[in-house]
Amino acid sequence: MQTTDIFERLKKGETILPSDPQAYRMLEESYVTRKLLVQMNHATDPKEIRDLLSQITGSKIDESVDVFTPLYINYGKHTKIGKNVFINFGCTFLDLGGITIDEGVLLAPNVSLLSESHPIDPENRHALVPKAIHIKKNAWIGAGATILQGVTVGENSVVAAGSVVSKDVPDNVIVGGTPAKIIKEI
Repeated sequence: MQTTDIFERLKKGETILPSDPQAYRMLEESYVTRKLLVQMNHATDPKEIRDLLSQITGSKIDESVDVFTPLYINYGKHTKIGKNVFINFGCTFLDLGGITIDEGVLLAPNVSLLSESHPIDPENRHALVPKAIHIKKNAWIGAGATILQGVTVGENSVVAAGSVVSKDVPDNVIVGGTPAKIIKEI
């Protein structure tokens, strides 16, 4: 039987089987997060939004961070947000695998950061495969873009609207398309 905490194992990138004796905790914690999200997504005061997001993430959200709600997060404690970050309406963070958003990052409306996936094999598809996402300093993620598990978006880089990013993005480039490819250097 596994004795290490399931959230530590997720953060380390361990695949979690549906039969894992601690799997129920993921669902329990999502309910706690959802309760806070309902409050945050109905708040209008930026300080109240940051305070509730701090509770969700378990870390202080700097006063320089702006969040336009609604924002959707399934867990929260594996999300780290730097200073001077802007998160626009309708973003979704699946963060069991870990999400790090460095300072100065811009997330346009309806950006999805998905640090979780499932195996292709149908017999194992209900397992959860977590891999961290890292959005580096001053990156800009365009409207409706999706960043998949295990991806790092480089410093100062831009992800074009509607793109699906499945591989790391180097620093100082613009990527676009599905799957995203380098369009040009900045």
